[in-house]
Amino acid sequence: MAEVKNVATRDSYGTALKELAADGADNLVVLDADLSAATKTGIFQKDYPNRHFNCGIAEANMVSVAAGLSTMGLVPFASSFAMFASGRAFEQIRNSIGYPHLNVKIGATHAGISVGEDGASHQCCEDFALMRSIPGMVVICPADDVEAKQAVKAAYKYEGPVYLRFGRLAVPVFHDESYKFEIGKGEVVKEGNDVTIIANGLMVAEAIEAGKVLEADGINAEIINIATIKPLDEELVVASAEKTGRVITVEEHSIIGGLGEAVCACLSEKCPTPVKRIGVNDEFGHSGPAKDLLKQFGLSAENIVKVTKEFVK
Repeated sequence: MAEVKNVATRDSYGTALKELAADGADNLVVLDADLSAATKTGIFQKDYPNRHFNCGIAEANMVSVAAGLSTMGLVPFASSFAMFASGRAFEQIRNSIGYPHLNVKIGATHAGISVGEDGASHQCCEDFALMRSIPGMVVICPADDVEAKQAVKAAYKYEGPVYLRFGRLAVPVFHDESYKFEIGKGEVVKEGNDVTIIANGLMVAEAIEAGKVLEADGINAEIINIATIKPLDEELVVASAEKTGRVITVEEHSIIGGLGEAVCACLSEKCPTPVKRIGVNDEFGHSGPAKDLLKQFGLSAENIVKVTKEFVK
């Protein structure tokens, strides 16, 4: 059996930008806020230095520059840590990109609790909520290397603003190259009848591991990867809820305003279904090794198994 490869989706981001340029995306430009080594836009910069712009530690200005570049026919990817890309620059994203519906892509890395030792000030668990609230903004959180690279390329082709969330922690690559990502479409990773587990980002791999344990214990979970939080694949969510009668959402984000709330809003209107949300429970993170923090905050296969067993009872 082949060994599972682990890749951080921030690496996938940098690689995909370089591949786009190499494949003829001549209008692609990349902006960074003095973090190109961490966001991995340095991968693009190495081969295309004249199309990479370091805007310094001035995220709001970077977003405004990206807005201006987009009006000249370019496709800018503005890059920084999620905390700064979504939080510090929120007003400029809303008013300079969202309101005029400009063709700007925001590449946000180092999101969630898994930033680890950087601590609460950098562990952005509010970005889904912020970006979902902007009219017309597409919000994507890919689960692995294959999906992340395809999501970047899909965002480039999409006409309009897109927020892409990437992680610092290396995560298992479970997709093969035959996988096809599509904005607004979810994916059934595993069929099941007893309960639906909907996850995104690095939590999809945890949900897959949880599914194996649950199956050994006689619980057949349907596992769904919802990379596009907005627009949500409501048809898939409703169909799975109708089949299993119970839904659990899992996200490396606050349970307020993220994937769980999007799913609950959909189901409450279209298919009232009992839902359990696993995420960060209205609290800030703190400094520590990423994997230890994820377990501490219940963002692990073990906790998914525990919650699922209690829910199914």
